[in-house]
Amino acid sequence: MSPAPPAPAAPEPLSVVGIGADGWDGLPAASQQALRTAEVLIGGPRQLALLPEECAGERVPWPAPLRPAVPGLLAAHAGRRVCVLASGDPMFYGIGRTLTEVLAEEPAAVPGQPRLRILPHPSSVSYACARLGWPLEDTEVITLVGRPTENLARALYDGHRLLVLSAGAGTPAEVAALLRARGFGPTRMRVLEQLGGDRERTADGTADGWDAPPADPLNVIALDCRRAPGTPPLSTVPGLPDAAYAHDGQLTKRHVRAATLAALAPAPGELLWDIGGGSGSIAIEWLRAHRSCRAVSVERDAVRAERIGRNAASLGVPALRIVHGPAPAALEGLPTPDAVFIGGGLTAPGLLAACWEALPAGGRIVANTVTLESEALLADHYRQYGGELVRLAVAHAVPVGGFTGWRQAMPVTQWSAVKPQVASPSPSSRPQETEQP
Repeated sequence: MSPAPPAPAAPEPLSVVGIGADGWDGLPAASQQALRTAEVLIGGPRQLALLPEECAGERVPWPAPLRPAVPGLLAAHAGRRVCVLASGDPMFYGIGRTLTEVLAEEPAAVPGQPRLRILPHPSSVSYACARLGWPLEDTEVITLVGRPTENLARALYDGHRLLVLSAGAGTPAEVAALLRARGFGPTRMRVLEQLGGDRERTADGTADGWDAPPADPLNVIALDCRRAPGTPPLSTVPGLPDAAYAHDGQLTKRHVRAATLAALAPAPGELLWDIGGGSGSIAIEWLRAHRSCRAVSVERDAVRAERIGRNAASLGVPALRIVHGPAPAALEGLPTPDAVFIGGGLTAPGLLAACWEALPAGGRIVANTVTLESEALLADHYRQYGGELVRLAVAHAVPVGGFTGWRQAMPVTQWSAVKPQVASPSPSSRPQETEQP
């Protein structure tokens, strides 16, 4: 009886090696060995150029755009020992995340076999905090690599320390211009170039006086945020001043806005539909609650839709998606929301029903109105689906001759509800309540 043929060897995991500005000499032995033995070396041209000739594998530069090309590139080299080069720590705003997500979509060749072997290097942020003497856990990091500079505006607070990952040589000048435009000209800026390498250097100045020549493309910007006198502070919690928004009167006012966001209860990663966006304030403050929050603002008026985009950029959340069109028709094809806010158009036929239907179990809905007709609709949905029906009334002190009196704003009726895990009983099957004498 002939012996059974040996089982085929399990495929080796894809190696991902982090490399810094210190190049080959800065790599630990395990990283160097992975690069020496690789049959295929994939990375950016700058990273590949850091490798010595003893790394004899086929060198393959990343194509552009990168993300769509990853599955095909890995498939083309299947069965070979592949090593991917990354800047610093591959799992910190690096290629490691993309590879993890791509490989998670494909079936494993051997169940339980690791798909990736990550060999990290100190990140540029770790180097920067070491040079600056900043505790890493107390330092916020904003990346502008492939992202709008306006993203930085959300993190501008007096006394706040920020590290900005640059997109290139021109990023420091763009950051300085944004700081001046947002009233943070006195902010101290330090541009740290080629961290960890033999060409490391630092440029120092303020945003107001920044006139340094373009930096080395490999740079990190350290910001000690300082607000200029007269620049109004913006809070980290909902309820920004009404003056923070450009608007034509279609704006959920500050105190009602704070109560509305509290009812919507944004959480990291969740998606909001803001219907009847007006000036975009609800969606914008939802996005400001956490950097991973997502929002779609639906607005039928073209001028207001354009204004929403400007407000979003000004307040540091340019990723707000704006859909120009009337609801409920404009909701077709939108991703499933975790929460829905209706600030306008409540009387549009089928709108409330469409929003309730779109919500998953556990999703939240909040609707505000100041008219009797829309209030009747909210009362009907409150009877049908439960939740909470409240009236919000705000009065402001104003001069009355030589004295001071109260000026009442129009009261806002607000309905909020959480979609239950099981279908709600029909109104007729609910227990009848009797009024107490």
